[in-house]
Amino acid sequence: MPDRAAAFLAGTDWRNASRVPLAGDASTRRYERLTRTDGRSAILMVAPASQGQDLDRFLGLAAHLTSLGLSAPEVYCADPAAGFAVIEDFGDGLFVRIANTDPNPQAVIYGAAVEVLLKVQSQPPAPGLTAFNARTMAEQIDPLFDWYSAVIRPPSERERDAVRGELETVLSDFLSARQVMALRDYHAENLFWLPHRDGLRRVGLIDFQDALMADPIYDLVSLLQDARRDVPEDLARAMKLKFCEAKGWERDGFEAAYAVLGVQRNMRIMGIFARLSHLDGKQGYVDLIPRVWTHVKRNLRHPSLAGLAASLEPVLPDPTPENLNALRHPCAAAPTP
Repeated sequence: MPDRAAAFLAGTDWRNASRVPLAGDASTRRYERLTRTDGRSAILMVAPASQGQDLDRFLGLAAHLTSLGLSAPEVYCADPAAGFAVIEDFGDGLFVRIANTDPNPQAVIYGAAVEVLLKVQSQPPAPGLTAFNARTMAEQIDPLFDWYSAVIRPPSERERDAVRGELETVLSDFLSARQVMALRDYHAENLFWLPHRDGLRRVGLIDFQDALMADPIYDLVSLLQDARRDVPEDLARAMKLKFCEAKGWERDGFEAAYAVLGVQRNMRIMGIFARLSHLDGKQGYVDLIPRVWTHVKRNLRHPSLAGLAASLEPVLPDPTPENLNALRHPCAAAPTP
């Protein structure tokens, strides 16, 4: 096949740069680090529309976040129709690497991440964002039924409807009527620490192209109930307190909304991780499911979610070693009826 990326780069200042592939995420986007002979580096983003990507959306949201005084990647050149962009290289200072190497700066970097959320939410959102509501959020957990539970013990339509109904009810009860811009995948593998910058610009933002309008707590849940790393409980408590104090919120209503958003987000993630294993052969995502399941179970302990917990019990099998093995090798699984 022709190297279309090379053809794109040929018309840019990066035509002679070396290219090294970077580890990807769960999407169809690809990334390469470009390094020129003068030592300057950048990131080549490959986001083809033919695979469901919308590079124009990324570019527009990057411009919006930059206008707020935040650190979205600078765009050096782009061809949205072809699905290519050369963007700023934030380096290797991912939050997850810093936190896993030295726990001491976690309060600083996570505190800065919370302040970025507060800044985004205090400003007018980017135009044209889709709004989450209770019904769409309840429907978005279908991957849990289709790819996680179905491999282990297929749920009936009645069981599915019961869970969706209970979830929609508690979402309607506890979510804020005022929606804000949410970056959606706001976690330690999408945040960079840039200590040489000032203030909020110390947090480098990527993977925000799926931003939407949602409850103000949604991104906080994404940050603190991380599917890929354990955020220490004392740190999570401190960040929730910081967020509530900045908002002037009382804690009881906050904790209920935090729990139901955590259940919704993590149930969906469990299904998506199972799907990635089944359809794309990315079996490493199955290893993350026990942590996500722990988030779900902890959230379900909130007294306001007792009805949801009861409806979930028959459709949320524990991620036992046997069940995880079935998710890695679904063709060999023999679900009971």
